Amino acid sequence: MRKLIPVLVLLPGILLAAEKSPDESFYKKAAEGGIAEVEQGKLAQQKGQSKAVKDFGMMMVKDHTAANDRLKTLAAKKGIELPSSSSMGQMATKAKLEILSGETFDKSYVKGMVKDHKEDIEQFEQEAKNGKDAEARAFASKTLPTLHAHLKMIEKIAATSGVEVD
Repeated sequence: MRKLIPVLVLLPGILLAAEKSPDESFYKKAAEGGIAEVEQGKLAQQKGQSKAVKDFGMMMVKDHTAANDRLKTLAAKKGIELPSSSSMGQMATKAKLEILSGETFDKSYVKGMVKDHKEDIEQFEQEAKNGKDAEARAFASKTLPTLHAHLKMIEKIAATSGVEVD
């Protein structure tokens, strides 16, 4: 019994050391989000009814592919392995969009992009202000103006197409 006690005392320290740092978590969430934006942007180009939705989708593919590439380079330097796919929730959203068409697709896509960009901005602002990793903070700060521009554009598309967003 005496031999088990030291092992049990050490175990919590081992578990704590295995937890991800907040910066590593940011890298991984940003990668998942970027992948989702590209995938959904491709869908918008293919399935979008309005030119505005198709054009926005094209911009998502271009801008988020560039951001994803910068993030991959940065993570590789730090030895952080990024996910190669979006999160389960993001995959479910994509699956939903895949079965929609026409105006229904456009409205669902626009609503989702407004919500996603608001969440992204919040996450990137947190990292830019509070991140411990200087390069992650710099990446977040550098990406924020693009995310704000995306949000402004998708909110304009929502307003002109009569899509109500929260």
